[in-house]
Amino acid sequence: MKKELAKQYEPSEVEARIYQSWLEKDCFRAERTPGGKPYTIVIPPPNVTGQLHMGHALDETLQDILIRWRRMQGYDTLWLPGVDHAAISTEAKIVAEMAQEGLTKEDIGYEKFMERAWRWKEKYGGRILAQLRALGSSCDWSRERFTMDEGCSRAVREVFYNLYQKGLIYRGERIINWCPCCQTSLSDAEVEHEDREGAFWHIRYPFAQGDGFILVATTRPETMLGDTAVAVHPEDGRYAAQVGRMLRLPLTDREIPLVADAYVETDFGTGAVKITPAHDPNDFEVGRRHGLPVRNVMTEDGHMNENAGIYAGMDRYECRKAVVAALEAQGLLLKTEPTRHAVGVCYRCRTVVEPRVSLQWFVKMQPLAVPAIAAVREGTIRFVPERFEKNYLRWMENLRDWCISRQIWWGHRIPVWYCDSCGAQICAKEDPAGCPHCGAALRQDPDTLDTWFSSALWPFSTLGWPEKTSDLDYFYPTSTLVTGYDIITFWVSRMIFSGLEHTGRAPFSTVLVHGLIRDAQGRKMSKSMGNGIDPLDIIAQYGTDALRFALATGNSPGNDMRFSEEKVAASRNFANKLWNAARFLLMHLPADGAVAPLPETLALEDADAWILSRQNTLVREVTESLEAFELGIAAQKLYDFLWDEFCDWYIELSKPRLQGGGEAAGQALAVLVFVFGRTLQLLHPFMPFLTEEIWGSLPRAQGGAHGSIMLSRWPEYDESRCFPVQEARLQAVMGAIRAVRNRRSEMNVPPSRRAKLFIETAQPEIYAAAAVFFQRLAGASAVELAGGGAAPPKDAVRIVCGGATISIPLGELVDLAAERARLEKELAGTEKQLNGIRAKLGSEGFLSKAPAQVVQAQRENAAQLEEKAAALRETLRAL
Repeated sequence: MKKELAKQYEPSEVEARIYQSWLEKDCFRAERTPGGKPYTIVIPPPNVTGQLHMGHALDETLQDILIRWRRMQGYDTLWLPGVDHAAISTEAKIVAEMAQEGLTKEDIGYEKFMERAWRWKEKYGGRILAQLRALGSSCDWSRERFTMDEGCSRAVREVFYNLYQKGLIYRGERIINWCPCCQTSLSDAEVEHEDREGAFWHIRYPFAQGDGFILVATTRPETMLGDTAVAVHPEDGRYAAQVGRMLRLPLTDREIPLVADAYVETDFGTGAVKITPAHDPNDFEVGRRHGLPVRNVMTEDGHMNENAGIYAGMDRYECRKAVVAALEAQGLLLKTEPTRHAVGVCYRCRTVVEPRVSLQWFVKMQPLAVPAIAAVREGTIRFVPERFEKNYLRWMENLRDWCISRQIWWGHRIPVWYCDSCGAQICAKEDPAGCPHCGAALRQDPDTLDTWFSSALWPFSTLGWPEKTSDLDYFYPTSTLVTGYDIITFWVSRMIFSGLEHTGRAPFSTVLVHGLIRDAQGRKMSKSMGNGIDPLDIIAQYGTDALRFALATGNSPGNDMRFSEEKVAASRNFANKLWNAARFLLMHLPADGAVAPLPETLALEDADAWILSRQNTLVREVTESLEAFELGIAAQKLYDFLWDEFCDWYIELSKPRLQGGGEAAGQALAVLVFVFGRTLQLLHPFMPFLTEEIWGSLPRAQGGAHGSIMLSRWPEYDESRCFPVQEARLQAVMGAIRAVRNRRSEMNVPPSRRAKLFIETAQPEIYAAAAVFFQRLAGASAVELAGGGAAPPKDAVRIVCGGATISIPLGELVDLAAERARLEKELAGTEKQLNGIRAKLGSEGFLSKAPAQVVQAQRENAAQLEEKAAALRETLRAL
C-alpha cells in the first residue's frame, strides 16, 4: 500500500519522532568490521557551560554532513561526542553564583568547592549535547566523553608523567601572561590582541653623575617603578661612550645601569629602551643576559605592591595617571604622543593582560614542535584550505615554552607532590601515600592544568589511550578534524604535537577549517552588539533542515559567511518544494504502491534519458565536491538540480504522459521515482529529517519504506546512464521553450494567450517529438515545422535559438492597434522627460551652480532615456 504525506511539511511534527527512531534503531552506533574502512571525527568538545550558538550550528552541520555521507558509502563511521570542562569559564560562573549567596571559594574550601563544581557539571553538562541532538547530529552517544572523566583524567596523568620524566615539563620562574581579573596565568594562545587608544610617554632618565639624560618612550609608565636598566644597541654610536654609566630612575631613589644589548632596535624611537624584567618578556631575557635584578611592582589583582613605594595600593591605571603627573611636575616628561596600539587581553574576560614573573609549570616546546612542523610540511596532515598551513607553521616555528599551570581549582590537578620534611618533589601517575624517601606526609601542588592540556589529548584519550583498546586500534588516527580558524593555535597545534609524541602517529589526516558566522552586515555576532541569533529559535520557526541547508549553501572552506534569516526562509521554501514534489509522485502511484522497473535504454524517451543522464552527472559532481570538502558547492548543485531540472522541467515534461495513462505513464513514473529517490540520498546528509520522511513513503523497489535512508547505499556514477545525444536533443528543445517564454514576457503577452509556432530547423524530428512540450510550456496553440511547401508568416516575431528559428504570428500574440497605441503613449512620455533633462543640461546656470555629481546624474538619466526611446521606436517600427 502506498503511504500518504501530509498536505504541508511541518518540521516540528517530524524531527523529534525521526531522531528518536534513529536512536532506537542504533543507527549512529559505530561498528568495527573486520577488514572494514573506518572514518572517524571527534567533535570539538563544546564547553560544559555552553549554550548553542551559530558557530556550533555550522561546525556540527559540516561534521554531520561528512559523517552521514561516509556512513552511506559503507565506512565504519564514528562521530565521537563530548564536552570540555572549560576550567576558567566554568569556575568563573560558579564563583559568580556563590557571590550572590555571599560566599567565596575560600569560605567553603577546596573539597566543598569541587563538590559544587561537579553538581554544576551534572546540571548543565547535558544541555548543549541535547541541543546538538536538535540539530540532527548523528553522534555515537554511547561513546560520549568528558575531559575530566576517569579515562581522560588517566590519560592526562600519563602524559604529564611521561613528559616530566623526559625533562619536557619543568617548573621555573618565567615571564608569563597574567589576568588580574581571573587571577591566573594564561598561555600565549589564550591572549588575544585588540587595538586600543594609548600614548607614548617620552621620559628623561638623568645620569646619576654629571649632566645629561637618556630619553626613553613607553606605553606603560607605571612599570618604570620596576625598571632595573636602560638598554641601547652595542653598535649605536650615539650612546657608545655612555654605556656602563648609571642613571637615576625617576620618582625613586634608585640608580640603574645603561647596558648594551642587540635586542634594541637603533631606528625605533630614540634607540634607548627601559628594561623591566619583571613585567616584559623581552626585558626578562635582557635581564637574564646582564644579570639584572627582577623587581615585581604589582599584585596579582593588578594593584601596585610595596616595591612601588608611595604608589603602593593604587590600581595600575590609577598609578599610571599619578606617575605621569609626577613626571610632568618634575620636568622629566618631555612629551606625550597619542597612539593606537595592540594590547593583549584575556580571551575569556577581555581584561588587559599583565606580563609578570611567576613560578609556574611549563612544557618545553622546541623538541615537540619539530615533528609537528614536519608532519604538515611533509603532507602527513593537510589543511583545507591550504593557506592555513602558513598560520600553523608560523605559530609552531615561533613558539615559546607553554605555561600549563593555572591558579584555579576546577580542572586537572598537577600530579606533583612536595615533601616539606626532606624537600623531595615527586611526580606520579597515582596519588602517593607518603614520601617515598622519608615517609612523611606530602603536599600536592595546588595549581591545575591549562584546559587545553587535556583537550590536546582528545583524539586518542577518548578512544581509551593509554590502554591499547579495540577502538583506539581501529578508529585512530581519526580522519577529519572540522574546526574554526580561530582555534588553530589553541587546539589544533597542540593535538598534533601531542598525538605524535604520545602515540607516534598524527591524530588526523585532514583539518577542514571553516570561517566565522557573521550577521547580514558582515559584523561578528555577539551578545553585546545585540546581533546574536539563537539557532534553536531559528529551528523552531523554520525547521532544522532549513537551518542546516542555509549554513551549508554558499559555505566555502576557511571563509567567513554571512547569516541572514532570508537564506533560511529560502531553504524552507526549498524543503516545501521537495515535499510537494513527493506528494505529486505519490498521487500518481497505484493503490498498491508498485512502480514498474526502469525501461531499457533503447525504450527511453528523450526527456527520461535527459533526466537520468543529468542525475548521473549530479551523483559524480556531488561526490567529487564532498571529496574536495566543497560542501557549499555540493549543496548548490543539489538545489539547482532539484528545483530547476527535476521540479520545474522534468515533472512538467512528464505530466502529459502521466495524465495519458497506460505504459507511457508507467515509464514516466518509474523514472520520476528512481531519480527522486537517488537525489534524496544525495541530499540526505544536508537535510536528514525531510529526506528520511519522504524516503519512508517511496515504493520499496526504490529502497524506501523498509529501511532508513541514512543506512541506504550512496549512489554511484554509472557510465551506462550517460546519454549525451538525448541530453543535447532535449537541451535544444528546452532552449527553444525558454526563448519563446522570454520573448512573450518581454512583449507582456498574458499566459492565457496562445499562438502558433512555426519552426525552421535541420533537425525537425527533435521538435516534432516535443510538440506537446511547446504546447504545455511555451503557450503554443499548435506547432508547424518547415517543409512540404509551408513558409513562415510574414508579420511574425522571429526567435533564433541554437539550431532553430521560431516564428510566431504577431497578430496572435498582441492586439496590434492597442499595442501600437500603448507604445506611442510611452514613447511620448519618455521624450517629454528627456527634453526636460536636455533643457537643464543646456542651461549655463545649471551647469555652473549645480554640484558635479548632480550634473553627472542628469547626464546618466538622459542617456538611459535616449536608449529607452530608441528601443520603443524600434518596437513601433517592427509593428
